[in-house]
Order: sequence, then structure tokens, then C-alpha cells
Amino acid sequence: QGQLVESGGGLVQSGGSLRLSCAASGRTLGSYVMAWFRQAPGKEREFVARISGSGSSQYYADSVNGRFFIWRDNAKNTVFLQMNKLTPEDTAVYYCAADFTRRESTRAGSYDLWGQGTQVTVSS
Repeated sequence: QGQLVESGGGLVQSGGSLRLSCAASGRTLGSYVMAWFRQAPGKEREFVARISGSGSSQYYADSVNGRFFIWRDNAKNTVFLQMNKLTPEDTAVYYCAADFTRRESTRAGSYDLWGQGTQVTVSS
């Protein structure tokens, strides 16, 4: 049980910024590895970023490293993704996910709970 709900997606111009939120209900996320994935039309879901349960460790895909930042507020049961210097290649549906077994993985199959996704569209 439990739910993850993403918000903050929208249409932005190339070079702009956007901040996504992932709010959890039904369970507490403080002990779980959390991650963001994205999926563009016709492509497989790809890893974007993950964060440890405490928030002290973060890891990013090479394609977003230095532009995107993940953090969490466990008191609010929420995970965030700050996206900067966006390009049309970042256009996708963005999903947050929780790994209950703390695998620290970049594989989508390692994650146990998913949100419904939020659309991010970057115009050229």
C-alpha cells in the first residue's frame, strides 16, 4: 500500500528551470532509497537520480549530473528534484520511486512503489 504523487511538471523554455515534488501518503519514506526516473515517448524508462534514506548521499545519471539536484524532507515525507538548464532532450514523463530494500540501484525493476508521473516539456 501507499502512494507517491508527483507534481510540478509543465512547459518550460530551453535553458529554464523546474522543480518537481514527490509526496508520499500511507507510509513513511525516511528509511527508503528514493529515485527519479523519466520516460520519453517511444523510449524505455531511464534513471535520473537517487537519494539515500537519510538524504546524505545522492547519485545522478551522467546526462543530468551538474544540472539536476535531488533532496528530501523526511519530516514532510517529500522528495524533490530541481532541474536546471533544461533542454528539449529532457522532455519526458518524470516518475518518483521508492526502494524498500535499499538496493541503491539505477534499474527501474529494483523499485517497489511508483508515482503516476508528471509531464515535463521543454521547448526549443
